Amino acid sequence: MATEHWDFDLSHSSINFWVRHLMVAKVHGRFADRSGSLELDDADPTKTRIEVQIDTRSIDTREEKRDEHLRSADFLDVENHPKIAFKSTSIERKGKNDLLVTGDLTIRGTTRPITLEVEAAGRAKDPWGGERTGFSATASLDRKDFGLQWNVALEAGGVLVGDKVNITIEVEAIKKPA
Repeated sequence: MATEHWDFDLSHSSINFWVRHLMVAKVHGRFADRSGSLELDDADPTKTRIEVQIDTRSIDTREEKRDEHLRSADFLDVENHPKIAFKSTSIERKGKNDLLVTGDLTIRGTTRPITLEVEAAGRAKDPWGGERTGFSATASLDRKDFGLQWNVALEAGGVLVGDKVNITIEVEAIKKPA
């Protein structure tokens, strides 16, 4: 089977994250503006290629003052770094529907490898004659590895913002006509 081209269906895809606040609670957020594509090879998933672009200005934690701070030079520095990018470099099958997708993640001009644990949900025909495929992915990263250093030490110990960022991604993609 030849490689097939797919684009993310943005109305059925999401990129979400959470991080610890005050070491006791989780703050959840998402990126509203994003795009992605797949060069999918079903016969040999290790040949599949994935690219994702995220508009850093679109960060949304449902708290405008926090979002403004996250857009500032203390965190994402959206004026100088308007995009987060991911480009896959290798894919390894871990089971019938499970994959490890490793790629280069660029945040604030710093590129580091990251590995996503991915569950392939299969394919389906939609009511309009198109073909869809879906994936769920998770990963964690240390925000300091990407230059997101800002924090406040707490009087009782610990810090205001956790270093570990947990990511969940849901993708529904639409096959492009040949």
